[in-house]
Amino acid sequence: MFIWYTTIIMFRTELHIPHSLKKLSLKHPVLLIGSCFSTNIGALLEKYKFNCLTNPFGTVFNPISINKLLNTSLSESSLPKNGYGINQGLHFHYDLHSQFSSLEQEKLIKKTNQAVQTTNSQLQTTKWIIISWGTAIVYENKKTGEVVNNCHKVPSKNFNKRMLSAEKVVADFENLLTTLPNDINIILTVSPVRHIKETLELNNVSKATLRLAAHELSEKHTNIHYFPSFELMMDDLRDYRFYKSDMLHPSEEAIMYIWQKFTTAFFDDSTQSFIKEWDKIANALNHKPFNPHSDEHQKFLKKIELSLQNLKYTVDTSKELQLIHNQILN
Repeated sequence: MFIWYTTIIMFRTELHIPHSLKKLSLKHPVLLIGSCFSTNIGALLEKYKFNCLTNPFGTVFNPISINKLLNTSLSESSLPKNGYGINQGLHFHYDLHSQFSSLEQEKLIKKTNQAVQTTNSQLQTTKWIIISWGTAIVYENKKTGEVVNNCHKVPSKNFNKRMLSAEKVVADFENLLTTLPNDINIILTVSPVRHIKETLELNNVSKATLRLAAHELSEKHTNIHYFPSFELMMDDLRDYRFYKSDMLHPSEEAIMYIWQKFTTAFFDDSTQSFIKEWDKIANALNHKPFNPHSDEHQKFLKKIELSLQNLKYTVDTSKELQLIHNQILN
């Protein structure tokens, strides 16, 4: 029943992708930043040997914080000093995810500067940025008036909570565009993960705000493209069987379904062919033989080795070749 249902929806869903869209290929470096969608897609891009940098500052949920981090990286500046703080013995920065927290401020600053430099380096070569917006609800630090990316468990009395308008999201993003190279393609998407701590009502207003802003930007700028991960999850996979046990995050089946739609929309033909070929190799590499020393398995390994040798000028296969060489008998 599950396979039948999946087959039906895969044939039903059509994405609105402009015919003039430039396609993404293996030779294009990619930067991903934002919510969990960026993390999920980034992991798959890495699996398929893309040169990608995924959420170098940790998860970032709101558009203002994403833009701020990209602007900081473009200018290779330091994050504002007034953003540093300490809570329960841990040093943090309001613009960064809690994974950057440290017992020592100097270590935090060093790690932060490294993330800025790494992102700047990727931005110098990338032609594609994938941005995933999670929420239009933001928290402003009362002392600085700045929107924070993460409250780091600091008491809520220290922040003002407000909903961004679509106009504000668009205006702030267009300011970012003035600093980005003109030849960069941007894929915008709205995360389907509900922020239920803000209540379901406000979550829906937040998602609608982000969706409206993304639509306006993609209509105005030819280098901005919208990918409907939100719509695919909410309207296509509209069943809790496609969620993890928390009933908020997409299951592996849902992620792979959305990934398939993403590759069809944005990858060129050669890259799609490579992905199919690499899946065969990956499955072969994961094969557990009954007898590793048998002639049959040794022939199997040499066949994989030949496939990897044929691809080594397309992608780096050294790790996989070494794995095979360790199993081939001399």
